Amino acid sequence: MEIILKYFPNLNEKQIFQFEKLSEVYKDWNTKINVVSRKDVDEIYLRHVLHSLAIGKLIQFKPDSKIIDVGTGGGFPGIPLAILFPETQFTLVDSIAKKIKVVNGVVSALELTNVTTINDRVEKTKGQYDFIISRAVAAMPTFVHWTKGKIAKQSRHALNNGIIYLKGGDLSEELEPYKTIQITPLTHFFDEDFFETKKIVYLPLKYKG
Repeated sequence: MEIILKYFPNLNEKQIFQFEKLSEVYKDWNTKINVVSRKDVDEIYLRHVLHSLAIGKLIQFKPDSKIIDVGTGGGFPGIPLAILFPETQFTLVDSIAKKIKVVNGVVSALELTNVTTINDRVEKTKGQYDFIISRAVAAMPTFVHWTKGKIAKQSRHALNNGIIYLKGGDLSEELEPYKTIQITPLTHFFDEDFFETKKIVYLPLKYKG
């Protein structure tokens, strides 16, 4: 938990309580349904929570904005960001029912009122969002195809609406087709060795009605 306060020192009491409780809730759920590896559960604040919160270093989501987390798995990056931005609406989508079951349990235990979950493929969901977020569920061309038509028309943030993607490794070939893409190494935000090869990828997208 100290590592979260190191980079986000202005959390209020409720947010601190939720982040502190998050670890025990995931450990409890992981004994029933394994969604996080044992090693990662022991380092959940570094490998999952802080990694997710990198998006909160790139952009401050505005109140009432709508964010969709595609392929959320156990709830990352959506749940940590929902704690960080309690007035922003998050929709967490995953096609695997047992993962959404865990996410629903965590959302309930943390009393998060700004999270909606959907157990389905994102292509089958309705709605449009300011930003589409995810942690490396597919190559970018595939991901762009999956999320076609999901971007809202009006941009209200410093960054234009689009995809914010957490990825690692060499992305040059995968991202070569996208001329407007912006790549930021997570070492710009965090000191820990874990983030040395990790990046945040921002791809602005135009609304398509």
